[in-house]
Amino acid sequence: MKHTPCLAQTIFGLIFLKNANIVALSTLQMICVFGKPLSYTLLFFSPDFNYNTDGYEGDTAEDRKSQDGSETMPFIDESPTMSPHLCARGQDGEAISPTPGDTEKGLEMRKLVLSGFLASEEIYINQLEALLLPMKPLKATATTSKPVLTVEQIETIFFMIQDIFVIHKEFYDALSPNIQQWDEKITVGHLFQKLASQLGVYKAFVDNYKVAVGTVEKCSQANSQFQKISEVRYFITYDHSIFYSLMFVFAALLYKPIDRVTRSTLVLHDLLKHTPKDHPDFPLLQDALRISQNFLSIINEEIDPRRTAVTTPKGEARQLVKDGFLVEVSEGTRKLRHVFLFTDLLLCAKMKKTAVGRHQQYECKWYIPLADLSFQTLDDSDSLPHIQTLPEHEIEEMKIKISTIKSEIQKEKKAQKSQSRNVDRLRKKMNEQESCLLLYSPTIPFRIHNKHGKSCLFLLSSDYERSEWRESIQKLQKKDLQACVLSSVELQVLTGSCFKLRTVHNIPVTSNKDDEESPGLYGFLHVIVHKATGFKESANLYCTLEVDSFGYFVSKAITRVFRDTTEPQWNEEFEIELEGSQCLRILCYEKCYDKSKLNKDDNEIVDKIMGKGQVQLDPQAVQSKNWHMDVIEMNGIKVEFSMKFTTRDLSLKRTPSKKQSGVFGVKISVVTKRERSKVPYIVRQCIEEVEKRGIDEVGIYRISGVATDIQALKAAFDANTKDILMMLSDMDINAIAGTLKLYFRELPEPLLTDRLYPAFMEGTALSDPAAKENCMMHLLRSLPDPNLITFLSLLEHLKRVAEKEPVNKMSLHNLATVFGPTLLRPSESEINKANVTMASDIWSHDVMAQVQVLLYYLQHPPISFAELKKNTLYFSTDV
Repeated sequence: MKHTPCLAQTIFGLIFLKNANIVALSTLQMICVFGKPLSYTLLFFSPDFNYNTDGYEGDTAEDRKSQDGSETMPFIDESPTMSPHLCARGQDGEAISPTPGDTEKGLEMRKLVLSGFLASEEIYINQLEALLLPMKPLKATATTSKPVLTVEQIETIFFMIQDIFVIHKEFYDALSPNIQQWDEKITVGHLFQKLASQLGVYKAFVDNYKVAVGTVEKCSQANSQFQKISEVRYFITYDHSIFYSLMFVFAALLYKPIDRVTRSTLVLHDLLKHTPKDHPDFPLLQDALRISQNFLSIINEEIDPRRTAVTTPKGEARQLVKDGFLVEVSEGTRKLRHVFLFTDLLLCAKMKKTAVGRHQQYECKWYIPLADLSFQTLDDSDSLPHIQTLPEHEIEEMKIKISTIKSEIQKEKKAQKSQSRNVDRLRKKMNEQESCLLLYSPTIPFRIHNKHGKSCLFLLSSDYERSEWRESIQKLQKKDLQACVLSSVELQVLTGSCFKLRTVHNIPVTSNKDDEESPGLYGFLHVIVHKATGFKESANLYCTLEVDSFGYFVSKAITRVFRDTTEPQWNEEFEIELEGSQCLRILCYEKCYDKSKLNKDDNEIVDKIMGKGQVQLDPQAVQSKNWHMDVIEMNGIKVEFSMKFTTRDLSLKRTPSKKQSGVFGVKISVVTKRERSKVPYIVRQCIEEVEKRGIDEVGIYRISGVATDIQALKAAFDANTKDILMMLSDMDINAIAGTLKLYFRELPEPLLTDRLYPAFMEGTALSDPAAKENCMMHLLRSLPDPNLITFLSLLEHLKRVAEKEPVNKMSLHNLATVFGPTLLRPSESEINKANVTMASDIWSHDVMAQVQVLLYYLQHPPISFAELKKNTLYFSTDV
């Protein structure tokens, strides 16, 4: 091959085809105009090949163009910073990672993580070399009479790349010997700390990135010589006759430094995960991770608006601020919509049905300019329209069905035979149930209006979500917005851009998740809300806790109101039941006592949300005997909390009390005999207190009480303290309700007994009403007298609570859901016999039947102990 001394031939290459496909990597000898050979590895890609050399799928140049073709800034994936491994805090407030249980295995994983990163670091350095290759020749020609580029253009295009190359070459040269001569005691944290401390160079590079890419494009159009450098053409022979060409875009290489920051942060995350806390590297890696997280957050705040920009036909810039799936009420019917909030308008769309293989598109249902939008009702007589609702028990049954189908899918996958059709069929059934659940579960109204009389109503699953949408809209409305009217063409362009710009891609249900994704946590999350700081003025403050369940969020706990303070110190512990949960939310409120401030949409006093935040629940982070402390920052407010997790299978195990003089963990027959009572004193007193001042409490028995208060009451009842009645009168009512639930949960065997458990499960499944009546009453008669009398007392109490459902929101089914799995539980032998292994199986194992048993008795006319014992049936009393 003949070489002529021209700049265009600075880089050239040959790559080979395998079955007409491009081989990804080829090491080439590059000849520059000065005759000096340079060796480096370069990535080649076909038009449909994802430009990705180090395990992270970065955007291609085409991907980084918006719908209208305008260039947008690449977005740095900040997801590592949202991981609980990164969010967990130690006593000193620094980020921590769980200590590996097997230190030896953890250290071996460190080596694997570092080896993989070193290999990708070598590729990255070669990419930087490739990027720098034309720089010297270009500089040499810049001072001649016929420069290809000016000095200013060269400095703009190659800004900071040489500095980045030097930083990573030094890092690579220092890390490589440590990996080659690996030893458990080797430390590398100082290298990562130094690398992170030099991220200021990347900040300068990122700030210049868009200008650099624009300069490359302009210079390529204006100068044919530079175009041949920036778009290297490779000639490929196939069967020695057909020629293929491939364009390698110079600008794509410019993206790699941005890509690399995310990769480094991911590696730090993995290293911390597999580094023991007592290892010398641990604090250094913590510091490096903290610096990287802060860098990514700062960069994304600047990049994100540009990434989500779309240009209108008139040349106006409009940005996507927020989007998500909401349930809209239209003519009394619930409709699932994808709602997009742009900088100047709110657009409601639905996914259009498309033919197989066609790209999905959105259809605009309506839009409201933000300048015309308000949250105030135009007509004071306006009221909520009739909304389709499902009975509570149908909602719960959907959850059980989803859990059961998920379990069946897992069993099908584990089977040796390939049953893909069965899996597809089950997935379809699960998707139907999940979509229905998502459509009918939200109940919190969120209404918007415009000045032309249009009113739109959405139903949301939590106050957190409603606050997010309201705050996002109000923040945009503070700007000087002008009302806009979109032409049909403009609306079409905007709606067309939604598919490309959307940030929420799937409705939040499990069938949309990959099989490799975490199924969530099943069991009990223990949360201590310690304190909050950052309030500017004194207020009456409290917090609520929410967790996700089957795609939507449910409020699970509430702290007491701390009166007239700027630094509330709650230090309250809660036990929250999880049903496949992946996220914990904390909302901080200012309590409003002015009854004139009613929200007409839900007829409740509106407490002001002072701040809100959330943390992911990663099983590896929270499944530990130790508490994990964390801090959530919300609007300048910091809320400190700790959490730990207990699996459901552990909660099913009952440990008898070693202190037989107490009441918790002691057989009910022993307690009633000692007290000379028919119903344990603790049950009578808790029921009496709840009926006296808690029967109107919203979510009574569902909302978790403060764990420390519950433990205090437990200790007082166990010790038979004389001032127990005084304690009860002063205690938060949710703590008293929680104490009653705890008593039944800690009985050595459940109230309805281990022996009768299988019969209860069979009895509730009977379809003939008469046979079911006889069986269920016979089973009650078969209970020991203390168990039966206590059960009947609790039954009548729960019925009285349900009579106040319009106020306390607790239906018979709600109460059955709370108490059913506590009063009826499989014995340990039953659990072992069932060989339940998956967390979701444990949750769904007989739960629906347990709820149905209690619901049957709750819906039954009053049951008298005397009448029950008097009646005789014509079948054996043996069960």
